[in-house]
Amino acid sequence: MIEGRQRGRFITFEGPDGSGKSTQAERLAATLRADGLDVVLTREPGGTPLGERVRAVLLDRDAAGRHSARADALLFSAARAQHVDDVIEPALARGAVVVCDRYADSTAAYQGYGSGLPLDQLRALEAFATRGVRPDLVILLDLSVEAGMARRMAGEPGSVNRFESPDAFDTAYHERVRAGFLELAGAEPARWRVVDADRPADEIAHDVVVAVRAFLEPGREGR
Repeated sequence: MIEGRQRGRFITFEGPDGSGKSTQAERLAATLRADGLDVVLTREPGGTPLGERVRAVLLDRDAAGRHSARADALLFSAARAQHVDDVIEPALARGAVVVCDRYADSTAAYQGYGSGLPLDQLRALEAFATRGVRPDLVILLDLSVEAGMARRMAGEPGSVNRFESPDAFDTAYHERVRAGFLELAGAEPARWRVVDADRPADEIAHDVVVAVRAFLEPGREGR
């Protein structure tokens, strides 16, 4: 990092499938740019050429049932390691705000709480892949599994990914994932903000911006 330059801030969006993370991440990035901030918008898996190739493998609905949870965790983490090295860490070092659609907490929720892999092992894998780069603020967009899956099934034909396929991951799995996210948020309330995502997108975006501005500029709550 350049001497005297303030390190940037790392904000992630987490939540169950269908909660609107991509939409809200894009809206937040646009708002922060309008505020005059240097913003990097990215996603996981993805964000780099390697990450996008891994994304195609991980989310391919035709591969339902062919990957073990352990293999999934390793693939997500491999993509994450490159993402941190090539995108996230350089942006933070120059003082930018990084807004990321999913990050390591998704691995804990899906492969840990959802699939039953030991959380301590997943956190050790996270530490190795990220070199300790953790979000400063996590926005959890929370809604019921039924509402989230209904949104996904009503989307564009062919847009449903492997993790949203009921043939591979049933409702009970997604209930465990949602409960996992809420448990993670409850364990670190200073770092997480839980936002009700079962509302119109404009209302959600307003609450997200209020929370983020309060985090970036203490004393600006409610504006």
